[in-house]
Amino acid sequence: MRLARPADLDIGRHLLREEGEVIVDVVHHHWAAYTLPVLESAVAVLLIGATAVVPAALSTVPFVLALALFAHAAWCYAREHKDRFVITNMRVFRVHGVLSRRLATMPLHRILDITVVRPLHGRLLGFGHFVFESAAQDQGLRDIRYVGRPDERDLAIQRVVQRSGLRGPRHLN
Repeated sequence: MRLARPADLDIGRHLLREEGEVIVDVVHHHWAAYTLPVLESAVAVLLIGATAVVPAALSTVPFVLALALFAHAAWCYAREHKDRFVITNMRVFRVHGVLSRRLATMPLHRILDITVVRPLHGRLLGFGHFVFESAAQDQGLRDIRYVGRPDERDLAIQRVVQRSGLRGPRHLN
């Protein structure tokens, strides 16, 4: 079991502690999810540097573009940073959102299938994406992107489902 970081303190209030629910894993986005904000910030720094070489009358244009890029990069970073996928002994849920928070929950017994998608760059960098299939087709917990160590996380979910007794042992006939 992993201890929650200070940013995860809001996750604890979503647990059913009186029912015995405990956290098995809190999944943060893989560092690859932050590449766009980092690249945008680097371009913004270059634009600020460009203000020194352009005429003074035009220097506000790259400066304003740099501010806009910094603002967008900060928003993208915050969006990824506030997105948490939580595996408990009873359910999986996702808490995300910057200004308004959204919570999507799926009990373990409703998970019919988990597809782990590992694109080539994800295999090289160590991340993948989860696609959950359940009896309800419209749900807020279908795609979980940029999951680090996806095979280990998939096995953790399968272990929790197995230990909960929702799916009995397979018998070969």
